[in-house]
Amino acid sequence: MVNFVVLIFETMILRTAKISDIDTICRIIDEAQAQMARLGIDQWQNGYPDRSSIEADILSGVGLVLCSEEGCEVIAYCAAIFGTEPTYARIDDGRWLTDENAQYVVVHRLAVADRFKHRGIATEFVRRVEALAVEQHCDSFRIDTHTDNRYMHALCARLGFVRCGTIYVSDGSPRVAYEKVLR
Repeated sequence: MVNFVVLIFETMILRTAKISDIDTICRIIDEAQAQMARLGIDQWQNGYPDRSSIEADILSGVGLVLCSEEGCEVIAYCAAIFGTEPTYARIDDGRWLTDENAQYVVVHRLAVADRFKHRGIATEFVRRVEALAVEQHCDSFRIDTHTDNRYMHALCARLGFVRCGTIYVSDGSPRVAYEKVLR
């Protein structure tokens, strides 16, 4: 028998992640890493993100979770950073849509629990972060992803992000950079 999970986006809760969420978040990250490995995507295959990076997100207040309407089960995680991202200072093969003085939000480490995938959860999560960014008077929303991560490329295109060029993460690996102007 197939077990269908019906989700009502309006009743979902977006909240700051707590240390008590860390085991669930790490399981969600592990599932995402396994999915990327199955798909042959070389993203998150070197042990990152790990428990310490998630804990650092939580302690710095940038970790967010999306919870189901039923008992606030954590179903997705991301780090939403309001401010600047050092790896975004240099962009090759293009340019950002906004200037270097723009206020922006960045989403990193976006992952959805396996049993909730393909139901629009990542889309809803990004839309809610975008709403927070508008409330915070951000000029834009930036995201980067691995060249082979077709799911994030499709998500960015669906939500109106523009491919801006290539940035390089701390280990020197290239990532496709996207931006969406908010005002």
